[in-house]
Amino acid sequence: MKKKFLSMVMAVAMMSCFACGCGANEDQSVATQEASVEASSEVVEAATTQESTSDVVTDRSGNEITLPTEVNSIISMAPSTTQILIDLGLADKIVACDTYSYASYADSLNADIPQFDMMTPDQEQIVALNADIVFTTGMSASHGEDVFASVKEAGVCVFDIPSSASLADIQDDIVAIGNAVGKATEAQAIVDDMVADIEAIKTIAATIPEDEKKTVLFELFTPSGDSPVIYTCGANTYIDEMITLVGATNVAGQEADQWPALTEEAAVAMDPQVILTADMYTDDVINVLLTMKGWENVAAVKDQAIYQIDGDTVNRPNHHVVDAMIEIAKDIYPEYYADFDAEQPAA
Repeated sequence: MKKKFLSMVMAVAMMSCFACGCGANEDQSVATQEASVEASSEVVEAATTQESTSDVVTDRSGNEITLPTEVNSIISMAPSTTQILIDLGLADKIVACDTYSYASYADSLNADIPQFDMMTPDQEQIVALNADIVFTTGMSASHGEDVFASVKEAGVCVFDIPSSASLADIQDDIVAIGNAVGKATEAQAIVDDMVADIEAIKTIAATIPEDEKKTVLFELFTPSGDSPVIYTCGANTYIDEMITLVGATNVAGQEADQWPALTEEAAVAMDPQVILTADMYTDDVINVLLTMKGWENVAAVKDQAIYQIDGDTVNRPNHHVVDAMIEIAKDIYPEYYADFDAEQPAA
């Protein structure tokens, strides 16, 4: 499970049109048949344009899709999207989801709804559910194959959301999802609260003196015999952005890769003053980090400034990453953020 999830986290991934023909009576003349078909085609084309133009949109991956006029049934194939839909008040309209979503949000979803592996979904079963819209994630395409190709070919509306690299991306995702399901006002309210929290954090960060600013190593996975490297966040990631916005410096912020794999020697040489871990798989992870051989002189270890961040909250790109951002801020600078309270969700 760890290796499978690790490969998914590291992967950064970036409507079929159906023509309808009409048969003609064999007794018709060729000329009459052609004129009739041409006239009918013009009428159908004009009617289709009038009825559907307003529903043709571009999803977050840049694909042109036609949204359903009304959304009463939804399939969500990513936990970050499922959580947004729940917060928009649409839990009862989710008729199926990915396995991770159900593991996290079963209490909010309808009982015993079908669950699919986001990397190898049962496309035939998804089509059979006849949902109005299917939300997919860029992670599902991380191996280069469109695992929802058959769903699209069946004429189902598939709305894809690629892996978000910034807080602005996340905000755009929320707005796009809200627009797609008829909850534009509610989605914008969620984004407004998110922006308000970020601005308040930035205001506090501006008061931290330069000589008090700290360096931070964020780790997704702790080195082990099976995986002797530290996976962390580099530049152009929303986690790096959050660390910067709270007033700290990401020690891996200059790495070329978004999700670099650091050797232990490289990480030790960076000498972070704080270590944040989102590792959900290593038992007693903080004590493991405090007692790793060769890390004795790292500032964060000497000062025992190692903190565990909820992995689901920080790794799922939706408005709840602000909760992780506040947690990060309070761990690094408790004296500045101790009294900070987040905006309550508006939806």
